[in-house]
Amino acid sequence: MTMTAPALPVPAEHFAQAFAAVVDNVGRAIKGKREVVEAALVCLLAEGHLLVEDVPGVGKTSIARALAASLGVPSGRIQFTPDLLPSDVTGVSIYDQATGVFEFRPGPVFSSIVVADEINRASPKTQAALLEVMEERHVTVDGVAHDVPRPFMVVATQNPVEMDGTYPLPEAQLDRFTMRISVGYPGHAAEMEVLRAHCEGRTTVGASALTSPSAVGEMIEAARRVHVGDPLYDYIVRLIAGTRALPGVRLGASPRAGIALLRVAQARAAAAGRDYATPQDVKALAEPVLAHRVLLTAEAQVGGRTPREAVHAVLASTPVPDGS
Repeated sequence: MTMTAPALPVPAEHFAQAFAAVVDNVGRAIKGKREVVEAALVCLLAEGHLLVEDVPGVGKTSIARALAASLGVPSGRIQFTPDLLPSDVTGVSIYDQATGVFEFRPGPVFSSIVVADEINRASPKTQAALLEVMEERHVTVDGVAHDVPRPFMVVATQNPVEMDGTYPLPEAQLDRFTMRISVGYPGHAAEMEVLRAHCEGRTTVGASALTSPSAVGEMIEAARRVHVGDPLYDYIVRLIAGTRALPGVRLGASPRAGIALLRVAQARAAAAGRDYATPQDVKALAEPVLAHRVLLTAEAQVGGRTPREAVHAVLASTPVPDGS
């Protein structure tokens, strides 16, 4: 597939160098999880949100904190609990007796990388407090919209094992997450290094950030301008439509999923030093982008099928554009 592309505002090779440097820096604190760190950074540069689903203690929150430190952007953390209120997330207006006006006090969501820890432990009403800011990138309190900083990404974590007292995320909220990934246990050598680093006190990323919020903003704009040809648009649309037509699927991917797949493919291409996206960029990220958006029928679930298998079935049955 022959493609011509406009020049990126940030040269492709410089983008790739900055991307690799950030991943390497985060890797100093998060051992043996380079692919996970790359996926998180791609998600941020695509201006998406990340759902990390895994067992406790594998570094879900640490990845977000290390990424924020390396990028030089502010981070915030919200521990979701059953008694958490929406205003505890977004902020609240407080009456100032001295001035006689209400003053907005921003909540922890006003950070560039917001860790929503154990998001499924909060009530649906509190979970819904994130819907507006995840989509519109501002919070409305008392009829006034307050913008969050750029870059902005919600990194939500949840434990898929201990489900007592939890509130599963509804489809509408799952669809707001660009990608869902798992961290997994580290390999033997990586886990030894984790113990060694802890013993020596090397448990955090270096204090000096490698970039700044403005530089990250330039990288986001560069990723958005990565060229996408008509054959690739067609390929993405056919993949999305394929999830809806697959036997055993009750709900397929939405148009928002197609936009998410496009954006992460552009970011992945830029990270590889290219100014054009290919079907391989789409295929590499199709599972984390689409699987959590696919709902199976009861019969398919009883038969042991999974959304991940459904996505791979669509990938296998959808022709790849010529020349890719």
